[in-house]
Amino acid sequence: MDNHEEQKNKKMDHSKMNHDKDDHSKMDHSKMEDPKSDDHSKMDHSKMDHGSGDHSGHNPGHGQMGHDHHKMMIADFRKRFWVTLVLTIPILFFSPMIQEFFGYEFLLPGNPYILFALSTIVYFYGGWPFLKGFWSEVKKGAPGMMTLISMAISVAYFYSTATVFGLRGEDFFWELSTLIAIMLLGHWIEMKSVLGASKALQLLVSMMPAEAHRVKGDTIEDIPLEDLLKDDVILVKPGEKVPADGIIVDGSSYLNESMLTGESKPVKKDENDKVIGGSVNGNSTLKVKVEHTGKDSYLNKVITMVEEAQKTKSKMQNLSDRAAKWLTYIALAIGFGTLAVWLILGFPFVYALERMVTVMVIACPHALGLAIPLVVAISTAVSAQNGLLIRNRTAFEESRKISALLFDKTGTLTKGDFGVTRVESVKQEYSTEEILRLSSALEQSSEHPIAVGIIKKVKEDNITIPKPKNFNAITGKGVEANVEGKQVKVVSPGYLRDEKIAIPEDAYSDAAETVVFVLIDGKLVGYIALADEIRPESAEAIKIFKKNNIKVLMATGDNEKTAKAVSDKLGLDGYYAEVLPHQKVEIVKELESKGEFVAMTGDGVNDAPALAQANVGIAVGSGTDVAAETADIILVNSNPQDIANLILFGKATYNKMIQNLIWATGYNVVAIPLAAGVLYSSGFVLGPAVGAVFMSLSTIIVAINAQLLKRKIGKK
Repeated sequence: MDNHEEQKNKKMDHSKMNHDKDDHSKMDHSKMEDPKSDDHSKMDHSKMDHGSGDHSGHNPGHGQMGHDHHKMMIADFRKRFWVTLVLTIPILFFSPMIQEFFGYEFLLPGNPYILFALSTIVYFYGGWPFLKGFWSEVKKGAPGMMTLISMAISVAYFYSTATVFGLRGEDFFWELSTLIAIMLLGHWIEMKSVLGASKALQLLVSMMPAEAHRVKGDTIEDIPLEDLLKDDVILVKPGEKVPADGIIVDGSSYLNESMLTGESKPVKKDENDKVIGGSVNGNSTLKVKVEHTGKDSYLNKVITMVEEAQKTKSKMQNLSDRAAKWLTYIALAIGFGTLAVWLILGFPFVYALERMVTVMVIACPHALGLAIPLVVAISTAVSAQNGLLIRNRTAFEESRKISALLFDKTGTLTKGDFGVTRVESVKQEYSTEEILRLSSALEQSSEHPIAVGIIKKVKEDNITIPKPKNFNAITGKGVEANVEGKQVKVVSPGYLRDEKIAIPEDAYSDAAETVVFVLIDGKLVGYIALADEIRPESAEAIKIFKKNNIKVLMATGDNEKTAKAVSDKLGLDGYYAEVLPHQKVEIVKELESKGEFVAMTGDGVNDAPALAQANVGIAVGSGTDVAAETADIILVNSNPQDIANLILFGKATYNKMIQNLIWATGYNVVAIPLAAGVLYSSGFVLGPAVGAVFMSLSTIIVAINAQLLKRKIGKK
C-alpha cells in the first residue's frame, strides 16, 4: 500500500476510510516458481496473482493461484521423494562400496551401467528442484541450501559417471541417491508446515456472500457480487451477511460486527446508519444503498493490510539457509584448494580429483537437510497434543524472545459471548430462577443482544419460557407484557430514574456489565447483569507472563469503559480502547519500534492484519478461520495459559534446532580437513566410505536428538 504511511496518522472512521487506489491485482506470481528460495520458509503471499482486481464476492483468483501452486509444489516434492526412494534401494544394494562395507558381494553383469542408469534418473528427476533452485540462487547472487545440495549432487554424479566410463576411482552413486532422497524428504516436511499461509486472503474474501439481492423498482434480482455497483439498493434478509458497505435506506436491525470491528455486542442500526460488508444482519430485513464495493470496501482494506504485513514479514531467512550459505563458500574454497594443493605437491590429477570430490560431497551433510524440519515436525505434532497448533516453522524460535503481549479482548481474554453474569432478587417472594423465567417471556422474540443473552441463560438452565400477552416496547427504556396475570417489565436504569425508583447499591459490581431491572406489578423485584465474561484462565495466565517480565497489553474495539474495567480486573500493563484494524497494526508497529518483541493474540478478522504484522501472531481456536490462517500459532483450547506453554516450547525447540545444526555441521570441522588430507604425512586420509559413515552417524544423531524433544515438551 503506497499511501499506508499517509493513512497512518489519520483518524479513520471505518465507514469513511481513505481507500487505497493501488490495483494490487497485477501482482507478480513468478516469485513462487522456485521451490526453495532464500525466503521460502515465509513465502511472499502478497505477490500472488490475484486474478481480477475486484475482491468482491467469492473471487477464486484472490490468493487462489498461489495457494494451489503451493499445494502442487508439495505434491511434486512428495512424488519425487517416493520415486527417488524406490530407485535408491537397488542403488544401495548393488553399490560396491556398500557391499564392501557390509561384507557381501552381489554384482550383476554390467553392474556399473545399471547404477549409472538408475542414478541418472535420480539425479535429473529427483534432483531437478535443487538444480532449478541453484540457478535461481545464482541469479540472485545469494547461495544457500539449494546451491550446497546442487553442488554436492552434481559433483557426485559427474565424478561417478566418469568412473563408469574409464576414470580410475570409486563411484558416489549411493551417496548421490541417498542425499537427494533425504533432502526431498526434508523439503517436503518443511513445505507442508507452511501450506496454510496462503489461505488467509481467500478466507477474508469468502466472508462476503457470493450474491446480492438487488432492488429494481418492485422486483428483486439476485446478481453476482462483482456486478454490484455504487448507489445500487440491495435487500439484506435476516441472518444474511451484508454484501457491501452502504447506508440503510429502509428498516432497522441489530448487526453483528464483532469479527470486523471487535465490538462484542451486536450494534443497532437504523435508517441512514452505515453498515459494513461482511457483517451479519440480525432478525430484520434491511434495504441498503451501496457505497463501496470490491477493492474500495472496508473488508478489502483489511485484506490489503494483511497482504502488506505478510510481505514485510517474509524477509526472514532461517538458520539452515544461513548455515548452508557458509558451508557452500567453505566447501568450494576447501574443495578447489584441495585439488590445487595435491596437484602442486605432484600427485596425479585423478588422485587430487578424488580428494576434491570427497571434500565436496562430505561438505553437504544429509543431517543439515533434516536438522530444522525434523525438529519442527516433532514439536508441531507434540505441541498440538498440548493445545498449540504451530503453523509457522519459525514461530517457536521467535516465541522465546517475546517481551510484549498484545491481547484482543473479545473472544481472547473474554469468552466473546454477551451472556448473563448475575441474576439478583431484591424481593424474597421471587427467586432468581423465577425472575429469569418471567423476564424471558418478554425477551423470546427480540433480537436485542440483552434478550439473546437472557434467552441463552434460560435455555442453559432448562427453564420453561411462559407466553406473554399484550407485549409492548417502552421506547428506549425496555419492554413490558402480561405474564401469567402479572404485569412484567424488563427495563433500563433510565426507566428507574424516570419513575423515581431507587437502584440497588450492589447492582453495579463491574463497570463492564450491562444491568437490566425486572419490575412486577410496578415493584422492583430484581435485576439481571450481562457482560462479555472474562475467561477464568486469563488472570492466571497474566500472572505467569508478569513473572517472566513480559508486558501484557490489550487492544479492543470495545468502548473505553468496558476496556478499563477488564484491564483493571486483570491487572494489565495498559490497554487501547475503540481501536480499528488499521490502528491495531499501528499499535504493534509502535511497540516494535520501541524495541519490543511483540506477540499479538486475537480471534477476529479485525485482528488479522495485526496478527500478520506482529513478530508472533497467536489466534485463539474459538475465533474465525481468518484469524487462524493469518496467525503463526493457534491456541486450540482458546486458553491464554497455553501461551505460557508456547514460550517454554519455543525455548526448548530453539535449543534443539541449535544442537541439531551443531551436530549437522560440526563433524565437517573434523571430516573436511581429514578428507582433504591434512594428516596424509601421518599415513591417514579419510576415504569416501569412512566419510559416508561419518555423514550417516551425523544424520542418526540429529534424528535421535529431535526425538528427545518429545520428552521435553511432553512433560510441560
